[in-house]
Amino acid sequence: MPNESSTTWGRGELYETLCLLVIGAGIWFVGVTLGTFDSLNAAMSAYGLNDLLMLAACMGVALFGASVRKSILLRRLMLQRDAAAAQAEAIARHDGLTGLANRRRFIDAVARAQATLGAEPSSAVLLIDLDRFKPVNDLYGHAAGNAVLCAVAERLQQQLPAGGVAARLGGDEFAMLVPVEQGSEGLTRLAQAVIASISEPVSWNQNDLKVGATVGVAVVAANHADPDAVLHAADLAMYQGKKDGRGNYRFFRSTMDEELRARARIETELRTAIETGAIEPYYQPVVSLPEKTIVGVEVLARWRHPTRGLVGPTEFIPVAEETGMIADLSYSLIRRACLDARAWPSYLILAVNIAPHQFQDAWLAQRILAILTETGFPPQRLEVEITESALIQDLEATRATLLSLRQLGVRIALDDFGTGYSSLYHLRELKFDKLKIDRSYVDAITMSDERAKLVDAIIKLGTSLGLSTTAEGIETDASLDWLSDQGCHFGQGYLFGHAMPKAEMDVVLSAGGDAVGPTDGLALAS
Repeated sequence: MPNESSTTWGRGELYETLCLLVIGAGIWFVGVTLGTFDSLNAAMSAYGLNDLLMLAACMGVALFGASVRKSILLRRLMLQRDAAAAQAEAIARHDGLTGLANRRRFIDAVARAQATLGAEPSSAVLLIDLDRFKPVNDLYGHAAGNAVLCAVAERLQQQLPAGGVAARLGGDEFAMLVPVEQGSEGLTRLAQAVIASISEPVSWNQNDLKVGATVGVAVVAANHADPDAVLHAADLAMYQGKKDGRGNYRFFRSTMDEELRARARIETELRTAIETGAIEPYYQPVVSLPEKTIVGVEVLARWRHPTRGLVGPTEFIPVAEETGMIADLSYSLIRRACLDARAWPSYLILAVNIAPHQFQDAWLAQRILAILTETGFPPQRLEVEITESALIQDLEATRATLLSLRQLGVRIALDDFGTGYSSLYHLRELKFDKLKIDRSYVDAITMSDERAKLVDAIIKLGTSLGLSTTAEGIETDASLDWLSDQGCHFGQGYLFGHAMPKAEMDVVLSAGGDAVGPTDGLALAS
């Protein structure tokens, strides 16, 4: 059955035709009445024509006029339809916010570049991911974020070489398809120019919004199966740039794919290890100076891997921090360490490391209190170590968290002092209990007068502020004697014992609490 719209259209056409026929008849009637057709009728009568034929002629003229009008309307509708189709196509192939090409159009452009690929690479893809974009959205709102995205799009257009395509792939990720005219040097200069351009502040509501960019570069080559493979290669290169510190560029290397797969395997295995408790707390003695009596232990993580054996923290702690698994890992280690240390002498301090971004968690103190309550471990025996990098992320949030921990009775130590950004202001305002001197200073005190003077200054600074000091990485008797003479309160390092599991620590403590040396056979695990 015909639908309602076609029926309505048909009725309209019939009505319009009837109206035009009536108009034609009206013209004929007026012409006859006024005698307009008299001379024409006389000429036509000679050929035997009559008024009916004149009437038909008038109606025919009316119908002709109707067909002309209809043709004009159809032509106008076709032009409007073509314009709408062109607009729809433009919308479908461009990003609505920035006006750049979208992913679909960019993929098509890369496909065309692959189709025209010759013996030498003629084009390359730059994948651009913004750095520090999320804080702009969080602090100033989505309107500010949109302003940044539009500014970035405009700057990419300014940097785009002739014949190139700039696109927004989604979120804060952009891409450029550019001709390779001057080899890797030209691509290097372009990547550097893009990074420098995006790093310029964006003015918005009297605020300077600052973001950065990391760029991955991949040449369109014959070994890429399709456009997605080219983008994947550029993405791997960009990821390597992020890993190396952001704000830089990296070219794709074939080994990156395997590195990424290895990283994915580590993430999967690490998540399983945290859930199953395969990452264990190990304990390194902290001794008083110069007596060398154990007064505490630092909790260090060791991963008992099913195929690789005992894995050190440098291989998995950065991965845990980057993926957000560090919180679950930290709380698991603290809980197990508190359970282990309950049976140890009551004077023994348990020192635990907390990742910098965990101090932004307003509930950190409550989570630690819940662990202490659950395990029955006294807060006065727990010492939380914070690195200097945590101080620059959000000082006020860190201050509030440290205050909550101090109110519980937990001690606070500033770890790796001298390697970061802490100042006298931080030491005064955040009220630490202890400074830990980084091993990079301790290693060189007997070989470098400058390092020795720096360590001496740190010890005297701690004493003047009422803070105890712990030297990390003590490995020789000469270093031990020098630190003791300068008034350092505590020491930690291989000279007193490697990190060891609870069973070995139990043996050491049952022997009277004297630190073991590296040759005592009790601390071979590292």
